[in-house]
Amino acid sequence: MNNVLVKIFGWSATLIHGDSMVLDRWLWLRRHLPLVLPGDAKFLDVGCGSGAFTLGAALRGYDVVGLSWDEANQSKAASRAKLLGLETARFPICDVRKLDERTELKGQFDIALCSENIEHILNDLKLMKDIHACLKPGGRLCLSTPNFYYHPVTAEDLGPFPTIEDGRHVRRGYSPAMLRELCDLAGFDVEEITYVSYFFSQWLTAAIRVVNRLFGAKIGWALTSPLRVLPVALDQWLGRWLGELTDRPGFSITMVAYKRRFTKISEMSRREWPAQLATQRH
Repeated sequence: MNNVLVKIFGWSATLIHGDSMVLDRWLWLRRHLPLVLPGDAKFLDVGCGSGAFTLGAALRGYDVVGLSWDEANQSKAASRAKLLGLETARFPICDVRKLDERTELKGQFDIALCSENIEHILNDLKLMKDIHACLKPGGRLCLSTPNFYYHPVTAEDLGPFPTIEDGRHVRRGYSPAMLRELCDLAGFDVEEITYVSYFFSQWLTAAIRVVNRLFGAKIGWALTSPLRVLPVALDQWLGRWLGELTDRPGFSITMVAYKRRFTKISEMSRREWPAQLATQRH
């Protein structure tokens, strides 16, 4: 996306350049990003793409770090941050599969986001454990990923799903049980599991993909942008109902998970038990 759109429309231009599901995910995330005083809380975007959600969090007061291996995207994100006056937003190069090597990030963040990224990673449990390590006690992970039970928007959603990490999805998606399993093993407690991107958003995304393929992304954006109000206006009630009728559930599953502030006695080593019990007696 040309930065001209950011200059004209501001940060919101970053939400309406790609498919309509991007905006759906932001509207979900925003509900879990309470406004804070500048610098009072830290936000980590794991696999930040072009940085749209990272910058959105910065505008809500968070001290933000967006991670990606893609140097071109990181450069774009940094230039947009500068255009928006978000000089403290940082976009270091980082392969999130090696997040555990970034020791300076451990225990630093109040909220972490992993949006449409985990389905690209073979060792998804390691990624979840690494994100857990980056959060402060009491921190939260906001995660979105394709719903295992999605109805394919276009043929490309049918796969194939490779067994190597080549940029494509390595698995179809996740069910609630799969996310709860990952959270349990990584040390998270699940607070909420919901869905986004129902009938109208899926229909519009299919139209965008077809028009872009026929006319190119710029013309496609111009032709379809007037329709982007439909999912926002209709999906949460009419779109969800139509989805049930047409076997089209929410395309992405969304989850909020909590990092415990306290350790259960059963999870401690035997050497730690006496100290914990003495603390409880007093």
